[in-house]
Amino acid sequence: MNIIFLTLVEINSIEDRGIYQDLLRKFRNEGHDVTIVTPMERRRGVSTNFKEKEGVSILQVKTFNIQKTNIIEKGIGTLAIEYQYLSAIKKYTSDKKFDLVLYSTPPITFAKVIEFVKKRDHAKSYLLLKDIFPQNAVDMNMLKDGGFLHKQFVRKEKKLYQISDTIGCMSEANVDFVLKHNPEINKSKVEVNPNTIEPVIFNYSDGQKKSIRKKYQIPTDKKVFVYGGNLGKPQGLDFLLETIQTTKFDNIFFLIVGDGTEFPKIQEWFNNKKPGNAKLLQRLPKEDYDKLLAACDVGLIFLDKNFLIPNFPSRLLSYLEMKIPVLAATDSNTDIGDIIEKANCGYKVIAGNQNEMQMKLDALLKSDLRILGDNAEKLLQNEYLVDRSYNLIIEKI
Repeated sequence: MNIIFLTLVEINSIEDRGIYQDLLRKFRNEGHDVTIVTPMERRRGVSTNFKEKEGVSILQVKTFNIQKTNIIEKGIGTLAIEYQYLSAIKKYTSDKKFDLVLYSTPPITFAKVIEFVKKRDHAKSYLLLKDIFPQNAVDMNMLKDGGFLHKQFVRKEKKLYQISDTIGCMSEANVDFVLKHNPEINKSKVEVNPNTIEPVIFNYSDGQKKSIRKKYQIPTDKKVFVYGGNLGKPQGLDFLLETIQTTKFDNIFFLIVGDGTEFPKIQEWFNNKKPGNAKLLQRLPKEDYDKLLAACDVGLIFLDKNFLIPNFPSRLLSYLEMKIPVLAATDSNTDIGDIIEKANCGYKVIAGNQNEMQMKLDALLKSDLRILGDNAEKLLQNEYLVDRSYNLIIEKI
C-alpha cells in the first residue's frame, strides 16, 4: 500500500523516536511504501526537496516559520502551508498513486491537499486528531469566539472533518467532544485511535540512576517529580510554579526539563525565587532526556484550567514507558486523569486546586512507587502500543 503522511512536525529521520515516526516506521516495516510531507521552515535556509531515506520518501517543503515565532507569521504560515504542500506534491509525486492519505492536526488547513490526493488517486483519508482547533485557541484567549478569524477557521475545521473518511481521536472524551460539537458527522467514522509508541526498555540500576542524577546536580536522596516537554501557555505552568513554591515536603524535588514560549518566563521566576526544591533545565537531546526521565520518580502533566477541549498530552507515554507514576493537574474536561487513576498508576488534580495538589503529593510519598510504576507499564502495554494505531488504520483500508 502506498501511503502519504502530511504533518506540521519536522521529520528528518524515521528512525527518530516519536508518535508519528513510530507509526510510520511500523508501516514501513510491514512492507508499505511511505511518503512523508514535512515542513522545512524558512529559518533553516533549505529549499523544497525530495529524497529517499531509510526506506521511506521524505518531501521537505519550504514554509514560513510556523513554530516558535510571532502570531502573525504563524497565522500566515499556517494558511499558506496548504498551497505550499499542494504545489510540492503535484511536482514531486506525479508518478505515484497513493492508497491512503494520513494526516494529523494541527493544522486544519490541509483540506485542498487531501481532496487533491483523494480525487487524483481514489485514496482513502484518515485524520489523526491530535488538536481541536480553533476551540483550543479560543480557550487560551488567542482567538475571539465568534470573530471573523474564528468563523473562518471553524469553516476549515468542518471541511476537514467532512472529507476525512475516518477520524481517529486520542480518547473517548475527544470522541464525545467532536460528535457533540459537530452533529453533522456520521458517528461511525469517529473512533478512538490514541497516541501510541514503540517503547524502548530502560532498565537502570539504582546506582546508574544516582549517577545520572549527579550528572545534572539533582539530589539522590529525594523523590524527583519531573515535568518534561513543551513549556507553553496551554500547559498552565503558573500552577506548576505555585506548586513548587507551596510544597514544603523535605523529600520532594521538582525538575522541569523542556523549552517553549514560556521558558523565558519560567527561567526569570527561577532566577528571582531561587527555589531550593527545584531545578530548571532547557531542552535536552532525546537520548539524554530519556535517561534523565528514567532516573526520576514521578511524572507531572499540567494543562491550563480553562480548557474546554479534552487535551491528551503525549508526554504521558514517556512517563509510562519509564515505568513511573503520573500526577496530572488538568482542566475538568479531559479524561487523562481518569485513565491514570483507573489504571492505578497515579493521581489527578483539578488545575488551580493547591490543597488537592498537596494531598496528592502526600499520597504519592506514602505510596509504593514501584507498584504504581508497574501499573504504568501495564497501561502502556494494554492501550498505547503502536500496533493498535496501525491495525485500526489498516482495518479501514
